[in-house]
Amino acid sequence: MILVDSSVWIDFFNGTPTPQTNTLDTLLASEPVAIGDLILAEVLQGFRSERAFNEARRLLGALELVVLGGADIAIEAARNFRRLRAKGVTVRKTVDTFIATRCIVSNLVLLHNDRDFDPFERHLGLRIVDCVA
Repeated sequence: MILVDSSVWIDFFNGTPTPQTNTLDTLLASEPVAIGDLILAEVLQGFRSERAFNEARRLLGALELVVLGGADIAIEAARNFRRLRAKGVTVRKTVDTFIATRCIVSNLVLLHNDRDFDPFERHLGLRIVDCVA
């Protein structure tokens, strides 16, 4: 299963062509795609009009929803944060730690356009979708 981060959804809904949005276009037609509950909130809060909010909500609501938190993931996310800090890496956003940790624990592959996930891939085994330009 592929989990798509808000960094890709935001570009997708803004019509910004990137290797990640091009990959997402392909995936939506051929693969099961998931969205996390916190990612859903991040994406939907960016819409200014009620119409755009409702349309995005309808489209995203058709995807499989992954609960990113819970006690076990929270504890493992804290461990991952500490592991990276011990390597000299400071994770800027707690939500990204939850996203990466859920993917690692649940064997999900992440499609993202956010350098904050790079240390999780490099040091903790986060699997990401390879995008071609």
